[in-house]
Amino acid sequence: MSAGGQSTSGTQPLLSARLEITADGFVNVFVGKVELGQGILTAFAQIAAEELDVALDRVRVFGATTARGPDEGTTSGSRSVMHAGVALRQACAEARARLLEAAASQANVPLGVLCVRDGQILDEHAQPRATYWQFAGTGLLERPASGDAKPKYPGDYTVVGRDAARLDLPDKFAGRPRFIQDLSMPGQLFGRVVRPPAPGACLNALDELAARSISTVVAVVRDGSFLGVVATREDDAVRAAELLRRHASWTEPPTLPDQRAMAEHLKSQPVEDLALARIVDESAHADVAKAIERSYRRPYVAHASIAPGCGVARWEGDGRLTVWTHSQGIFPLRSAIAAACAMEEASVVVHHVEGAGCYGHNSADDAAFDAVLLARAVPGRPVQVVWSRDDEFAWEPYGSAMVVDLRVEVDHRGDIVRWRHDVWGGGHHARPGYADIPGLLGDFEANEAVMAPAEDPSFANGAGNGRNAVPAYRIRDLDVNAHRTLTMPIRTSSLRALGATLNVFAIESVMDELAEAAGVDQVDYRVRQLPDERARAVVRAAADLAGWVHRPAGESLGWGIAYARYKNSCAHCAVVACVEAVSEVRVRQLFVAVDAGQVINPDGLANQIEGGATQAASWAVKEAVTFDRHAITSRDWESYPILRFTEAPTVTVRLLPLQHEPPLGVGECAAGPVTAAIANALHDAIGVRVRDLPLTPDRIDAAIRNA
Repeated sequence: MSAGGQSTSGTQPLLSARLEITADGFVNVFVGKVELGQGILTAFAQIAAEELDVALDRVRVFGATTARGPDEGTTSGSRSVMHAGVALRQACAEARARLLEAAASQANVPLGVLCVRDGQILDEHAQPRATYWQFAGTGLLERPASGDAKPKYPGDYTVVGRDAARLDLPDKFAGRPRFIQDLSMPGQLFGRVVRPPAPGACLNALDELAARSISTVVAVVRDGSFLGVVATREDDAVRAAELLRRHASWTEPPTLPDQRAMAEHLKSQPVEDLALARIVDESAHADVAKAIERSYRRPYVAHASIAPGCGVARWEGDGRLTVWTHSQGIFPLRSAIAAACAMEEASVVVHHVEGAGCYGHNSADDAAFDAVLLARAVPGRPVQVVWSRDDEFAWEPYGSAMVVDLRVEVDHRGDIVRWRHDVWGGGHHARPGYADIPGLLGDFEANEAVMAPAEDPSFANGAGNGRNAVPAYRIRDLDVNAHRTLTMPIRTSSLRALGATLNVFAIESVMDELAEAAGVDQVDYRVRQLPDERARAVVRAAADLAGWVHRPAGESLGWGIAYARYKNSCAHCAVVACVEAVSEVRVRQLFVAVDAGQVINPDGLANQIEGGATQAASWAVKEAVTFDRHAITSRDWESYPILRFTEAPTVTVRLLPLQHEPPLGVGECAAGPVTAAIANALHDAIGVRVRDLPLTPDRIDAAIRNA
């Protein structure tokens, strides 16, 4: 067996790649998905405990590492339970079958008379015949997974579908070291990187003398325009980096567009066009009674991780490299590091260590590679790199600015006849390895290379700009297109929900307008246009949860509703928002109904929805990256504000679990509906439609002036 638990004789991974039975009575589970605060390790433990018929506290789920466990790509797209969870369930079902077969052979009894109770194998008289634990170390699971075993019938579940305490929370509640910033290794050194003053800037000259005069500095690293320092003390590394900054000379060309004209800029650039949906009904034109055309915009949005990026790396004397990171994709990062350093992947081991929360491609991968470049100067010593808050805001990849143009035509009843949807934006995928390049910030700087434009993932119905651009409603004549800009003035990549936030905001804002024009209640109008009963059910559930029919009215108080099925393939989500609009928009309450199919951990799933809804509310009313012609100007919490605890809405969640249906991804499902529901509620409160995000007082004033 290889270190990663892959079969050396075929393409199927070994069962031992995912789980191990131990002699002391535990089940060790190895996964390729990483814990980001979403509680995924707890869900995996529940799946394993359920299929193996063992107590939940016997299951130990280990963090992802390239040294052990399956390669499951990147933890993104709300796919962990849908894909990795299903694979783990299948592997555990097969492991249980193999263990029972071994027990039946050993006890010389028919296989059909045996059952399992917490790892103890019993016969039809409830007499012990064997235990899982006695087969530890026998190589029983050293075989390729066949996929033939039949998992448990959902009606028999006793662990899955019930609340379970999160495995990752006790350390966090107690303040015990758990995050990558807490790592402290023997001989650890501290590194800091001096980033250029602006995108596209190149390092011309450097005087290292002042930085090297600090006695604890052990290395100054300059490679092209990559510049950093390593010291034995963290505070001295920070001080030395500042001295390097003062004594460095850069060229700073004005490479950024006019922020005030971003929509026009995006639509004027060379683009890659992608047709997402086309339905032609030649008879539709005759039924058109009214048409509306609208445009919606979103600025660049930062991940705004509470803790800045961090990475640790150590080069061994024989050329091997070990990296610790909070990246969402440790296997792709390993490949990118190996490519950037011109070494074999087998010589690089990447371990995941939790960071303090982020959904999307933030600075984690870049911080890890910064540590790699600095640690190369001090072989045998681990080097920890922590980004500054200023660098975090200025240099992480952002969620792209976007524009959506809609033309919708309805018949005399107000039902949709024709729909035209065009969306423009930068790419939403620049994770390590994109465009067949390492794609790491330090590598671009070292080679003084121009960053390749971000790509868009190629999933059905669009993935980046086109995510959720295809409406869920019944439409006779449909034309949906995404346009990815091929110039890249500002670095973009994956931010939670990608293009779905703006697309759903646009679609659901128009749906509210159509309902109003038709003289139909917003809930009833959506139900009338939705062909999917599960979609209709979730809209009704959100309305019921919020008391929509009897919602209280009040001066400056507004209510709005919105719906989407994330990626048109994941969880159904409907949201009712209650906002107060006086001097600013205050989101008071969010009522969220979700159909995620089979639910593993209801409490954990509700936590995910609550967090996603709160983050989306912050995007909707506050967040925007700002810049001038040279550099990013929103570089701290004052210039890039997020919701404070006192501003966070109350979030009430209702789950519509369907345990006999496949599980559906839920982590990003609330982003679009929450944003749209807030905008619709704002219109209800003030009678003016605001189509530019975020819904700040200046944008509201502009909408009122232009109404």
